[in-house]
Amino acid sequence: MTAIDHNMGVGEDQGARLSEAGARDFFELLKPRVMSLVVFTAFVGLVLAPGHINPVLGAIAILCIAVGAGASGALNMWYDADIDAVMSRTARRPIPAGRVTPGEALAFGLTLSTFSVAILGLAINWFAAGLLAFTIFFYAVVYTMWLKRSTPQNIVIGGASGAFPPMIGWACVTGGLSLDSILLFSIIFLWTPAHFWALALFKMRDYGSVGVPMMPNVAGERSTKHQIVVYAVLTAVCGVLPTMTGLAGTAYGIFAAVLGALFVGCSIAVWRMADGDEKMVQAKQMFAYSVFYLFAIFSAFLVDHFGRALFAFVGA
Repeated sequence: MTAIDHNMGVGEDQGARLSEAGARDFFELLKPRVMSLVVFTAFVGLVLAPGHINPVLGAIAILCIAVGAGASGALNMWYDADIDAVMSRTARRPIPAGRVTPGEALAFGLTLSTFSVAILGLAINWFAAGLLAFTIFFYAVVYTMWLKRSTPQNIVIGGASGAFPPMIGWACVTGGLSLDSILLFSIIFLWTPAHFWALALFKMRDYGSVGVPMMPNVAGERSTKHQIVVYAVLTAVCGVLPTMTGLAGTAYGIFAAVLGALFVGCSIAVWRMADGDEKMVQAKQMFAYSVFYLFAIFSAFLVDHFGRALFAFVGA
């Protein structure tokens, strides 16, 4: 594996000049596809939380969480610009492509981080703001700067950063946490390794070329496939648990069980895939389905919540 020296910045000759980047380039720094899932799961946490929040304040809370998530993405792209320039999946990102300078990305990320946390604290509550600040720190520093390049467990531990948003949404309403908010966190936390390692399987060469110790490169394909199945099973089980705490009803539980069974089925298909398979069709299918699974499971929470509220209203 070829290690990339982070000190060898991308486009070092660009450091002394301002780029001519447009709004679209800075928006891309926010990792909008990742941000959309973050915003959605945070919204679900806010809706499911017991209590009430003014709709305007709720909108401000979600906006702050979205901006904070985007800030994390910008800081991640700033630090990872050296390896992004080498990997085919990321080579066209704004910094390695030369559209945004590293300094601009860093300033952009730090500014958005500060404002998102400050506004959430002033407008909503400081517990939620502190949790948002910790999430940004965890993703940008703990995961990006430390775990990602030092351990094959990077995505297992670092995945916590992507699991915090529903807890932040919950805290915006309640000012604290609960078992139910921890369950929402756990679904995403357990889902992340199976989701990301499916991607890592068919992008092994990319990660190997930059010296990032992703699980397939360190432990091998077979071990990674075993672990994908384990995490898929844990995710499927955790997805049904909210019916036992009263957070969701029976209809949700049935739907979650079906989604989970399909998730496990996809993982088994990956496990059966021959080592050294060049096409990695099953891994690509697993990755695509995992994105759908998370969106569907959190959509089911909303449908169940509003459905039960409607039935209660009609029954009254």
